Amino acid sequence: MNQFRIREKFIPYNLPNLTDQEVNAVIDTLKSSWIAKGPRTVKFEQQFAQFVGAKHAIATNSGTAALHLALLSKGIGSGDEVITTPNTFASTANTIIHVGAKPVFADIDYRTGCIDPSEIEKKITPRTKAIVPVHYSGQVCDLDQIYEIADKYSLFVSEDAAHALGSYYKGKTIGNHTKGTASYSFYATKNLTTGEGGMLVTDDDEIDAKARIWAGQGMSQNAWNRYSKDGKWQYDICEPGFKYNMFDIQAALGLVQLSRMNKMQAKRKKIAEKYQNEFSRIDAVEPPYIPDYTIHSWHLYIIRIVPELLTINRDRFIIELNKRNIGTSVHFIPVTSMSYYQKRYGFKKEDFPNTEKNYERIISLPLYPSLSDEETDYIIDAVRNIVEEYHK
Repeated sequence: MNQFRIREKFIPYNLPNLTDQEVNAVIDTLKSSWIAKGPRTVKFEQQFAQFVGAKHAIATNSGTAALHLALLSKGIGSGDEVITTPNTFASTANTIIHVGAKPVFADIDYRTGCIDPSEIEKKITPRTKAIVPVHYSGQVCDLDQIYEIADKYSLFVSEDAAHALGSYYKGKTIGNHTKGTASYSFYATKNLTTGEGGMLVTDDDEIDAKARIWAGQGMSQNAWNRYSKDGKWQYDICEPGFKYNMFDIQAALGLVQLSRMNKMQAKRKKIAEKYQNEFSRIDAVEPPYIPDYTIHSWHLYIIRIVPELLTINRDRFIIELNKRNIGTSVHFIPVTSMSYYQKRYGFKKEDFPNTEKNYERIISLPLYPSLSDEETDYIIDAVRNIVEEYHK
């Protein structure tokens, strides 16, 4: 067994990548006295749309809000069914319930962790109105197959792209399409952060117009600038909307982060490539599988342990990493195993075998631009040390 020494300082699972540029942008915004939704939010929407190649971008206070707006703006509601994946955070499914529809879950492709298109088609009924595929960890779904199914059955596609800023499908950025929507998250752990925040992108003019109304308390468009010199005090309430808009302090962060995006992505890629190379040499660990059609954003780096080769399970493996001062997470506990969903819909583990098999093996390791070479090497050595210690 190789000599391994536990480092004294803990390596956090995630840290936001913030510089003096972000600090100064926020200070400038505060000094401007325009801190609610204003010109910086509008500029961020415009630049983000250009970055991903979409016609429209609507800045929101969370990725959850963006997902909700997508379904609302397409008229999904009571009596409808929406197909999604159990391998996601609960907000993906919660927003389906929020519009009055029923979430229907399709199992994943075990190789990628993304929803399996062949499983989607099995779950379609006359009540199915939409599909919400989740681009998992930065790995993208097989969109050609999903949109082919959507066209066949006249279904709306709302892509959950919370992990997919920086991802590409067959050479195109996620969000660069003519049909459906994509919803991004800018939570503190994401590749681009505004602290909290999100973005809905679409090429559909009608969805864009409706989403802006729903996001702004149902007020008629451009009501946000009614307090400016050129603004108008009159407004109308068109829908019983929500308070979902982003504001300029968040957008100030987003504009700087967007300008630094390519540099931050390059560092993530460098770390991920080292992980891929080293973990592929450890027989009790599976590195992520990357199909030819994907450029991965490396939002998350998720290994799978091979329990058949170890005397410990995934939970104990996480404990051992923590003992070695390494922070981790698990993405995700299946939505279908949550008490609300089990009580309301009666789901059982055997309903989604690939999702459950995936869940029992996955560990998310630290991956962020400020992670040093020494820390990266230490994490690799720690995983190797645990495997050596607990190998059958």
